Amino acid sequence: MPKKLNPNLSKIHRNYTVEEIAGLYQVHKNTVRAWIANGLQVCDDKKPMLILGRVLREYIRKKNTIHKQKCQLWEFYCVRCRKPQSPALGMADYHAQSESRGRLVALCPSCEGTMNRYSSLEHLRVIEGKVDVSMRTEQPHINKTDNPLLNSDFE
Repeated sequence: MPKKLNPNLSKIHRNYTVEEIAGLYQVHKNTVRAWIANGLQVCDDKKPMLILGRVLREYIRKKNTIHKQKCQLWEFYCVRCRKPQSPALGMADYHAQSESRGRLVALCPSCEGTMNRYSSLEHLRVIEGKVDVSMRTEQPHINKTDNPLLNSDFE
């Protein structure tokens, strides 16, 4: 999985070579050369290739935001399909994590995978207008008991 690069590491009033950028962002030199092939502008065609710091910063910012997708309040992001989806049959389950937040679980209509979304109780009121939300009460875990078993063989 690619890492998200910090655009503020590059200084806007400085020129960088390919090796300096590779050291700055801890990537391989060939990765920086691939960025140049994908649209990162260089100052001129002479060696060593120099890249302006502000151009590098803009490129990294654009690269970080290119795959982000905003979901509507009633949509879930499907990791398999890699796009926002409305839940299958318009149904979702709400698992409370605390008094104010919880997790919505739904099925993807196209790949039938599980989709999750964290939501507050305030947003849940808006979501209930578009999606049928059922509140789930969590069953107590079997190991969370204060009373040990009395019929133990280890006596």
